[in-house]
Amino acid sequence: MNQLAILTAALALSISAPAFAHDLGDLEGDNSPNSMGIRMCTGPHMTVTQSRPQTPQDVERAHDVIDTLRRALAKYRDSRVALAEGYQIFLPTVPQEVYHFTDYSAAQQEYMGHFDPRFPGSLLYVKNSAGDYVLIGAMYSAPADATPDELDTLIPLSVAHWHAHTNICLPNGITLNDVLRGDVGASRIDEPGMLPVSSSAAAPAINQQLGFLADGRFGFTGKISDASTCEAAGGHLLKQAFGWMVHVYPFNGDDLKVAFGMSVPKAPTN
Repeated sequence: MNQLAILTAALALSISAPAFAHDLGDLEGDNSPNSMGIRMCTGPHMTVTQSRPQTPQDVERAHDVIDTLRRALAKYRDSRVALAEGYQIFLPTVPQEVYHFTDYSAAQQEYMGHFDPRFPGSLLYVKNSAGDYVLIGAMYSAPADATPDELDTLIPLSVAHWHAHTNICLPNGITLNDVLRGDVGASRIDEPGMLPVSSSAAAPAINQQLGFLADGRFGFTGKISDASTCEAAGGHLLKQAFGWMVHVYPFNGDDLKVAFGMSVPKAPTN
């Protein structure tokens, strides 16, 4: 069984809706029609863990994670090393604020409850002005049915906010395997979510690049967040897509609010 099939089977056991989703950032440009977003806010598409009172032990554990990641990620400053080791870029053709390079074997282990700070399931990169990938951190995952206490044992809830994507409308015909392969329906005709070709001269090019993300209704920051509206638009609603996730940014000093923050920090320059 290949890694994709293994991960799919693991997810089918851990979540009620057969879906996989990374938390992508906003599409680049002022007129971006949609994204599958990393806007860390509560609302119909995002559930965030509540903060707990901070203890000295929490602070020590958090710094241990940062120190571990700094050592483990050093070689991945060159994104080619990550690709050579089997990491795969999620939706590489879709402009994003943050690009996830995912090791599906490591991600599978996280979703089966095996957490090792040295081996995060995803590496996080941004693109610089030259179009090169710049490493900014990593993402850990946990099973969708993990309790707050269980998440707290992995990364303390007093320093970090684990998040999960909820109420996600995807067009009918877009499957788990499609999304994992980066297929957003761009090659299909009349895929729900595409812009009408008659709407503008740019519509065909936008559709070719973004597929069902083009018109802003579907996806992880889409306008649709309820089942009836989703069904009427030609889609199916995922009550929860994937499981719990947390980003860690270890390269911007020792401030825990930055390292475990909900905003993407400035990319390191060295």
